[in-house]
Amino acid sequence: MILVKNAPAAHLITAEKPPEPAPPWNAYAAACPTRLVLDRIADKWTVLILGLLLRQPLRFNALLREIEGLSQKVLSQTLKRLERDGLVTRTVFPTVPVSVEYAITPLGRTLAAAMHSLVDWAHANIEAVLAAQRRYDGDA
Repeated sequence: MILVKNAPAAHLITAEKPPEPAPPWNAYAAACPTRLVLDRIADKWTVLILGLLLRQPLRFNALLREIEGLSQKVLSQTLKRLERDGLVTRTVFPTVPVSVEYAITPLGRTLAAAMHSLVDWAHANIEAVLAAQRRYDGDA
């Protein structure tokens, strides 16, 4: 004979379901979704936009003025992708005319911090890269 004692609910121990293992991402595989993130990171406009938004939220035209060579169309497309990826938020203010401000998200801040190292590397090594290009072009 088995006796079962009913314990109060507060004393019950429940076995938690173990967490699902993380998918084995492989950026070298064609179908790996991490390639989408790498594509975003590799875009110079993303690097420059996030760098500016890291300082402060900015309106569309302020971004356009700050980043030389960036077209209105490409800025719009890039901001939409960054917003979709959760890296930037878009806030519309009910003014006349309507004002739109872009700000970096906490997730975007983590990416911008990593990208900052790339920008620092570019600044520190641009002379060596340009010299290598001149040597290569002279030898070609």
